[in-house]
Amino acid sequence: MQVTAWRGGTYGLKVQTSDRDRLFDRGWQDVILELQGQGQSVVTVSPSFWRRCSELRSADIGWWLHQNGLAPWPHGQPPKMVMEQIAGNRFAVSLPG
Repeated sequence: MQVTAWRGGTYGLKVQTSDRDRLFDRGWQDVILELQGQGQSVVTVSPSFWRRCSELRSADIGWWLHQNGLAPWPHGQPPKMVMEQIAGNRFAVSLPG
């Protein structure tokens, strides 16, 4: 699935609601992201993820975006990444390009 970088106080990855509904389980408290070149990060799934704010937010994501030259980005042009489900609540996130 394609995800988009997000910023709103902290950084995150915006998941399309159709992908959220198809691949995520409402029972998950967190997800494990394998951030390409950084290793894994455990990200809490906030209650708002299931309402209108389908972002996975964490300082680790922000650090990863900055370390890879993806943040900050030009207004209205957030980078896009690929996020693949490995198993259960574990996902691999790949850099663009």
